[in-house]
Amino acid sequence: MRPRFYRAFRQALPAVALIVGLLALWELLARLLDIQEWLLPAPSAVWSAGIDSLQLLWPHVVRTLVETLLGFAVALMAGLGLGIAIDLSPLLRRAIYPLLVASQTVPTIAIAPLLVIWFGYGLLPKIIVVGLVCFFPVVVNTADGLRSASSDLLALLRTMGATRGDLFFKVRLPSALPMIFTGIKVAITYSVVGAIMGEWVGASRGLGIFMLRATNSFRTDWVFVSIFVSAVLSLGLFGLVNVVERLLQPWRFGRQEHWEELSK
Repeated sequence: MRPRFYRAFRQALPAVALIVGLLALWELLARLLDIQEWLLPAPSAVWSAGIDSLQLLWPHVVRTLVETLLGFAVALMAGLGLGIAIDLSPLLRRAIYPLLVASQTVPTIAIAPLLVIWFGYGLLPKIIVVGLVCFFPVVVNTADGLRSASSDLLALLRTMGATRGDLFFKVRLPSALPMIFTGIKVAITYSVVGAIMGEWVGASRGLGIFMLRATNSFRTDWVFVSIFVSAVLSLGLFGLVNVVERLLQPWRFGRQEHWEELSK
């Protein structure tokens, strides 16, 4: 347990050092140049504003997190289901795959006002926006991952009498998990941004609304607080997905850590 902790600490140290250095430089420049807080507050001022606004900010964070999790759950179920369906049916793949790619040419922020017109200012439009943002990487990576299984291994199992279900659950799905989780990681990173975009179009609560109200009030420190909170939420959700990935693929990460130990 301790070697793993030290290894993770060493891997994270360069990024942490860079972030601390940039924050220190920002603080120094803000003080030396005497930049007004409404234009660019120092990190210490942003931290103080975050502490002071914690009680006001918390309901907005909860609302955005609920929208994010619900929208991501919808996108995950729909993306995995459609990705598997595309893999099982070549006809469906030829019919739907080009439409999926073409759908990414339409900005989600342009669709959000229509969702507000159709479904109002409640929770549903935000869930749909998050789902649209997260859906594409999940379905594409699932479909492509399922096609990446070793053809030699599949042929070998067929000669041994394996059924279609055996091939799927014992070869194709395990082989596809790395690509599937890559798509999930991309999706979960964008999910908070999708929720905030949906709130910008129309909402009464959420980080997007908090950010708009802070901008209109020239509370730049609160804008930076909301940016920081959204980044923390994204990183936390990404880390959670990373933990689930390691739990579902012990054979992959255990072997990787073994080779890292041997390479020292």
